[in-house]
Amino acid sequence: MLSGDTFKNIRVYWLAFVVYWGIVLFGYDVGIAGGVVSQPYFESSFGLINADGTINKSKDTMISSNVVSVLQAGASFGTLTSAPLSDWIGRRRTLFSFNIVFSIGAILTMIAGGRRGIGYIYSGRVISGIGMGGMSAVAPAYVSECSPKDVRGRITECFQIMVATGVMTSYFINLAVSLHVPNSPLVWRIPFGLQLAPAGIMCLGLLTVKESPRWLASKGCVAEGIANLAYLRMEPCDSTELLLEFAEIEAAVWEEMESRQGCGLKEAFLGKGNFVRFTIAFMIFLLQQWSGQNSVGYYAPQIFTSIGYSGTTNSLLASGIYGIVKVVSTAFFVFFLVETLGRRMSLFISAIGMGITFFIIGAILKTHPVDVPQYGLSAPPPPASKAMAAMLYIYVCFYSLGWGPLPWVYAAEIFPTRTRHYGLAMGSGSQWLWSTLWCGKVTPTLEADLGYKLFLMFATINMLEWVSFPCQLLPETKGRSLEEMDIIFGAVSADSRESFIGRALDHRDPKSNSKR
Repeated sequence: MLSGDTFKNIRVYWLAFVVYWGIVLFGYDVGIAGGVVSQPYFESSFGLINADGTINKSKDTMISSNVVSVLQAGASFGTLTSAPLSDWIGRRRTLFSFNIVFSIGAILTMIAGGRRGIGYIYSGRVISGIGMGGMSAVAPAYVSECSPKDVRGRITECFQIMVATGVMTSYFINLAVSLHVPNSPLVWRIPFGLQLAPAGIMCLGLLTVKESPRWLASKGCVAEGIANLAYLRMEPCDSTELLLEFAEIEAAVWEEMESRQGCGLKEAFLGKGNFVRFTIAFMIFLLQQWSGQNSVGYYAPQIFTSIGYSGTTNSLLASGIYGIVKVVSTAFFVFFLVETLGRRMSLFISAIGMGITFFIIGAILKTHPVDVPQYGLSAPPPPASKAMAAMLYIYVCFYSLGWGPLPWVYAAEIFPTRTRHYGLAMGSGSQWLWSTLWCGKVTPTLEADLGYKLFLMFATINMLEWVSFPCQLLPETKGRSLEEMDIIFGAVSADSRESFIGRALDHRDPKSNSKR
């Protein structure tokens, strides 16, 4: 795994490590909300307990779904604003701007409570969502644009490792506060406040990384683009291999500018070879959300309670183990399998495995129904519950093999430089839109009303995912450069691209050599 090429690309790995701290926040917020709102002190502080001491189930479901969905609604808006901003000021400064927005929201959620009621949490989550949505759209594009083609999948998919790390951390933070400060506002102030740590690390780290060479090329900043590419590849600026790579980048930019001069957003979405790419980006994230994993991720404590892990501690501990399994399985796939199996085969195996495990969970829950103790009480999980938990752990392994990381990688690599930020905004926006509607608002109600049928529904969706029309549109992109995607999707011919590369090598415009 650690080869000479790994160390040669160490600066690209560092860039991914830095910008993906924003993605840690993505994962952290996926897991934190369900655990926070399930804490007894949170429920009593925000009026979710009836006069007789029982939980107001309808109000609890509404608050849980609102705390999750307002963040996702904000994120949907953030993804839309990220595209023009990223095109205007670059990937690096856009990430920094959205990081600041996120931090403001995190502070508002942290100080909620007392006279500052649930409204502070709602408003803070919306603002944090705007920042998170922008970072989730820009970060994978930034990393993909800076990565060499032979390890691009591995480096870009570190995205999912950071997501899984954030999810796992949130589960154990919730468990820790439930054990050590269960009767204090700290049950939400610590989890929400700790969001500022990765945000701060990312802000400082962004001062150490370079702007995307592909974005610089699209703005005509050739000298700076070559210098940044040389820095990332650890090559001299006059290296033949480096100049050939930049010539391919520049040729793609020239080709787009000449063939689509004066075209705007309509061309970006409907131009030759582009519409199918936007369709794929939208649909692949829709199917990712319908796979059920984010529904489990956002509401893991409630899901584990529904299969027999009663009591706050039991459900949070089971959620924490789920998070560990997700991190380990994601890391194994990213470092050992992603560049071996390819994109299409990984998605196929992942969908089938997820479907089978959800069918098993649904069947066990149907034949061995769970008796959930009264509110505030707990009991050891029966053998059937342990079996269902084991199936959930196997399920997340299959998810981490394909449908977790690959939609982000695929959307980041299939678009040309001039429309990549719009493509990622479309894909990320689709992810947050369906997450808002499906995970944020619908899942709590389905979990309460459907029981075992919820798992059978997710199983059916997963089994049908691969035979869907959008998945059959997916060409294999493993080992192909970003500039080759135009050829793969029929936007240009191979001969035309070679001609433009020759022009970039032999007839570079001297006026473009100025620095920004």
